[in-house]
Amino acid sequence: MISPDLVDKVLEIHPQNLPEGSKCIGSEITYRLKHTPARISATKYIRYKYLQATPDGDPGLRSRIIIPELPDMIIKNCLADSSLLASLVVEKYVDHLPAYRQLTRFQRAGIQIPYSTMLDWISRACRLLDPLYLLLQKEILKSDYLMMDETTMRVMDKNKKGKTHRGYFWAVQSPGTNLTFFEYHTGRGQEIPKKILRNYKGYLQSDGYIGYQNLHDNQNIRLMCCMAHARRYFSDAIPNDPDRAEYAMEIFGKLYNLERNIKEINAEERFWVRQQRAKPIWEEFGHWLQKEIPKLNEKSAIYKAFAYTMGRFKKLAVYMEDPKLNIDNNPIEASIRSVAMGRNNFLFCGSHPAAQRSAMLYSFMASCKLHNINPTDWLTDVLAKISNCPKNQQKQL
Repeated sequence: MISPDLVDKVLEIHPQNLPEGSKCIGSEITYRLKHTPARISATKYIRYKYLQATPDGDPGLRSRIIIPELPDMIIKNCLADSSLLASLVVEKYVDHLPAYRQLTRFQRAGIQIPYSTMLDWISRACRLLDPLYLLLQKEILKSDYLMMDETTMRVMDKNKKGKTHRGYFWAVQSPGTNLTFFEYHTGRGQEIPKKILRNYKGYLQSDGYIGYQNLHDNQNIRLMCCMAHARRYFSDAIPNDPDRAEYAMEIFGKLYNLERNIKEINAEERFWVRQQRAKPIWEEFGHWLQKEIPKLNEKSAIYKAFAYTMGRFKKLAVYMEDPKLNIDNNPIEASIRSVAMGRNNFLFCGSHPAAQRSAMLYSFMASCKLHNINPTDWLTDVLAKISNCPKNQQKQL
């Protein structure tokens, strides 16, 4: 279906050489989509100067020139307005278009923008957005249910000539508010999730990485694991031991079918179904795992699947105790996918500070996607307002 907003021209076509007396009985509508290459336009400001009038006989030595002020600029001495800055961000962090390709598009339009200038624009725009990024983090960490994951990003390091450093984007998502933030760190150490979640209270869902599992000493955090990760181990083990692996896949299939069936019902009914139907399936599966694991070769893929699941068996079932919890952390993996796609296109970040700026922008773009908000519209609006927005009202942005 074509949105009426897309139609900029309507052509009415009647048959030629109609026989006399013919009557119109209706019409058929057909659309043809057109494309106009993206173009950049400019606003031209002409500020008229006036010379202040002087009284008769005054030599005019103290007369002054009067000229109006320019409208507020998003960034001082910057050619780009909020719409262009927003487009640059969205094209890179949503459409995964590297900066040099964006410059090529400008060149085709007859506009020469130095590469360093474009990077400076984005960097300065990020400085404006810093307060919102901090507010976003605080808002997410107020939730009582979070998902967490991490992914790699190559970063140019001036201390490693000709080589890149493998850094990490750590992602935190609040399913209850549909908000996500990314934070860049140079490593994957266990101290990082402890630092990010130092004041957090609630459920934390993650994969089986030990950096998350070692948070068990924090009495405020209830750890839970992702069922999809356990399922994946058994899926990978099918060539190794099809009978056992496929039986396990049937168990996961039953649990996921239950989740699909209760997705739209109220919280009380969802809790009941999980307790009365999902929990017995999982307990029976646990007995089967205990019985079968002594028969397995410890170096086999099926043994690894058993060991992974049994080592996290209770944490995998935590979702059954609260209806707001998800069976897996696939939502945050979907948010991280944009980072992986960007990584395949622009390969690395230019510096560690640039990587943190990228983490900030990925945060805003991912949150827009979760709320089905056009990121270009949102960022254009925010950049136009943020400089004049009082601190106590920034949360509205």
